[in-house]
Amino acid sequence: MIEHRRAPRRLPAAFSYAAALAIALLVTGCQPVAANDAAVAINPADLALIERTMKEVEKSYVAPVKPNELVTGALKGMLTRLDPHSDYMDEREFHDLMATTSGQFGGVGIEISVDDGVPQVIAAIEGTPAAAAGLNPGDRIIKADGQPLVGMDIEEVVRKLRGAPGTPVTLTIARSGRNPFDVKITRAIIKVESVKSALEPGRVGYVRISTFDENTAAELRAAILKLRQQAGGNFSGFVLDLRNDAGGLLDAAVEAAADFLDSGTVVTTRGRDPDENRIYEAAPNGDLIRNVPMVVLINGASASASEIVAGALRDNHRGTILGTRSFGKGSVQSIIPIEGHGALRLTTALYYTPSGRSIQGQGITPDVVVTLPKEQEVPNALVTYESDLYGTLKATGALAPTNKGTPAPPTPVGGAAVSDHPINPAILGTPQDAQLAAALDYLKKHPRSAAR
Repeated sequence: MIEHRRAPRRLPAAFSYAAALAIALLVTGCQPVAANDAAVAINPADLALIERTMKEVEKSYVAPVKPNELVTGALKGMLTRLDPHSDYMDEREFHDLMATTSGQFGGVGIEISVDDGVPQVIAAIEGTPAAAAGLNPGDRIIKADGQPLVGMDIEEVVRKLRGAPGTPVTLTIARSGRNPFDVKITRAIIKVESVKSALEPGRVGYVRISTFDENTAAELRAAILKLRQQAGGNFSGFVLDLRNDAGGLLDAAVEAAADFLDSGTVVTTRGRDPDENRIYEAAPNGDLIRNVPMVVLINGASASASEIVAGALRDNHRGTILGTRSFGKGSVQSIIPIEGHGALRLTTALYYTPSGRSIQGQGITPDVVVTLPKEQEVPNALVTYESDLYGTLKATGALAPTNKGTPAPPTPVGGAAVSDHPINPAILGTPQDAQLAAALDYLKKHPRSAAR
């Protein structure tokens, strides 16, 4: 997920709620929130209705309810009815979100979404307690320590799963083909290493970015330097793997894309407020692997920030996109702190690839569609896309894509997007990884095409 933070000024995507719990986007420069306060006229009758309702609940509800709980619930209801990604966060939730963006937090180590009110595992982060416990993509978490999670919003679910390192939590899992079962997991400090790398046969560099956080840019450059040394000073090809990358910081996505570009637009944003209309450019001569043929791997769990990178590299003719259609989260959330009361997460813009295409609800269709062999899929599970979410935004009116001069991406055989099944995370980047093998084969057969 892509997010902004807005105080009186805005500071610098996508998990992709669709895909997973969002990691915040931090962007500099914004007008004060108070700038539009004078334009807001609240009907006194509406305020009276809210006050009367709160009093009636406090007086008549079957169990005591504190006024602040009602206010928090009202704010959450107000925001969550707008679209799948807007919400109100209390102070604790806001603190948790900021901890997530640092790349280190206490918990079990899973990326989740909430699908039809049920928390669902997107992926277990490698090297974490959840991965060791064998949690799989598509697993549904119906209870934590015996308390039902179904119907909770994603922040409440995350709060139940996170906790002090060393403390246990028992998750009740519903998995296709099995009766619900319990898994006891001991929480730990989750330090997300966003970049993993390996030198493939034939001097092909391979880098996988699992999330875009504050450390990604430095980790990516270090990985490329190390791989180049291992390759004897030069690559014959390069694979950038963005599969199962649910998003993260816009800054990190722009920096990552710029590391493979010598110039050009990385992404633009457009919103109702003119201050949301921005163009992010790659610095001149920034390509760290200039003239090296490149393939970018994506799938249905590639969302938000990872879609920005894939779209930038394709539209700037820097690499070939291979895999299956991406998630399609093209909206930008602003984090607007409210002093002493948490923060709003409010959708304020949509983002567009350099050619002017909106990814919102559409995703990126690869240049080369390569589906998973059945044995590498998570059994009986399908990826949920942004377009499947209730209340998802449409890129219409002033926000409609411009499609400047770039032909539409290819449509798979049959005229419809390919249904994507989650890949078994243990397969990613291994010799058994069929999509990676297809990328390596493509580099051998089409070096000039991949270099663009």
